Amino acid sequence: MALMDSQPGSVLNVMSSALNDTVEFYRWTWSIRDKRVEDWPLMQSPWPTLCISTLYLLFVWLGPKWMKDREPFQMRFVLIAYNFGMVLLNLFIFRELFMGSYNAGYSYVCQSVDYSNDVNEVRIAAALWWYFISKGVEYLDTVFFILRKKNNQVSFLHVYHHCTMFTLWWIGIKWVAGGQAFFGAQMNSFIHVIMYSYYGLTAFGPWIQKYLWWKRYLTMLQLVQFHVTIGHTALSLYTDCPFPKWMHWALIVYAISFIFLFLNFYIRTYNEPKKSKTGKTAMNGVSANGVNKSGKPLVIENGKTQKDGKAKGE
Repeated sequence: MALMDSQPGSVLNVMSSALNDTVEFYRWTWSIRDKRVEDWPLMQSPWPTLCISTLYLLFVWLGPKWMKDREPFQMRFVLIAYNFGMVLLNLFIFRELFMGSYNAGYSYVCQSVDYSNDVNEVRIAAALWWYFISKGVEYLDTVFFILRKKNNQVSFLHVYHHCTMFTLWWIGIKWVAGGQAFFGAQMNSFIHVIMYSYYGLTAFGPWIQKYLWWKRYLTMLQLVQFHVTIGHTALSLYTDCPFPKWMHWALIVYAISFIFLFLNFYIRTYNEPKKSKTGKTAMNGVSANGVNKSGKPLVIENGKTQKDGKAKGE
């Protein structure tokens, strides 16, 4: 009976101790934040970032339902402007990170965070903040897919990649806006220059498709990026680089998850034979023995429909 009477008190003590430890941990983490970015937009609190990401996920869920009985939006000029705008933004981020790290004498093997107000360090921190902002802007990728009723493009990989990058980079900017963090952002922004150039060109229409044979190499480049990230992070751990170890291990796990997801995407997209709506094997996105309603052979070549070997409009 005495044991039973003591149990509620023991549970309360454990809960109280856990709560106190949590509060102390929170205060400690807040005490080591990067005070240079404290007053920058979205950096005072995690709630704005979390709210934006939550609204994004709600749109992913509700957007297709809203568009179900509506015609897809025609957004060619919007997509051209958006994609080439993202090219310029990522080019700016890459340039700022490259020049800032070069002028600061950064090492690509191991670089600790310098929280001083040195002009180059602040330049790097600002570039990383813009990188974080760019990940929020990239939510528009999904919005445009849904408004154009390209729901097949809104895969788990797509949503996972967009949502986690924006949300997790808030942590990076809040605590480590510099040092080792520059390497991954610099490499990723360079790849995004190429990627958004591709998307911008595709927005011009079918006539340019024959020049865009290099899409699969973008996926390969992204896979190389994740392997380089793991190698670079593992080297930092091996050399005992003075950078938060938990961030190193978290980044390795995060990169491995992307390798599996992107590898699965690559195999399904480029190595497996495609199926047409009739269930027949398709080649290059066209039914291998596709015929039109009149029974005449129908071939699609370089984005143009052909009947009896002649393209429409020729």
